[in-house]
Amino acid sequence: MPGPNFRFTHYDLKPQRAGTTIEVTLSAVNNVRLMNAANYQRFTERLDFKYVGGVARKSPIRLVIPENGHWHVIVDTEGHHGLAESSIKLIAVPAARSPQQQAS
Repeated sequence: MPGPNFRFTHYDLKPQRAGTTIEVTLSAVNNVRLMNAANYQRFTERLDFKYVGGVARKSPIRLVIPENGHWHVIVDTEGHHGLAESSIKLIAVPAARSPQQQAS
């Protein structure tokens, strides 16, 4: 079955922890969509899917992973003229400090 009928760039983020920030840099206005593995599968099958994000009018855009799991980022042209050049950077969740570290 063919995928979506518009151009897109796919980034497989693999398993990530909730709270991890994703920074996406774009060369033009495009959609940036952060979705879990089940919704990415629905996206590729042209079914309704859910995501975090939307039209990115400025760059960079930052999105936060809402829950632990396998995540994907799609940069796509749906409703736009051309596919932006893009890059992605993961900003890890800061490690939780123990009560002894907070007291010092």
